[in-house]
Amino acid sequence: MVQKARIALSGTDAHKVDSICRQIRDISQKTGVAIAGPIPLPTKKLRVPVRKGPDGGGTSTIDHWEMRIHKRLIDLDADERALRQVMRIQVPDGVNIEIVLTG
Repeated sequence: MVQKARIALSGTDAHKVDSICRQIRDISQKTGVAIAGPIPLPTKKLRVPVRKGPDGGGTSTIDHWEMRIHKRLIDLDADERALRQVMRIQVPDGVNIEIVLTG
């Protein structure tokens, strides 16, 4: 049985997350490792309603702030050479990467 690496990417900027996915796909093509994904998971939307007025007086106008968290899943055969190259990828700020080996 071949060991697999599940790579979970999450971040607030979809373009940064997709660029990391492209880099991982390029690595898998160069090394000849089987890849499944990137699988886009549902985007989490964190919404915060904030009242505009500093005090209680005046009209009740409200700003709505939203932060979106984009997630992608990639399954990769756990080849030592490929995983070393994946570990060397420069991950930009705001992107989290998690690698889990499954047997």
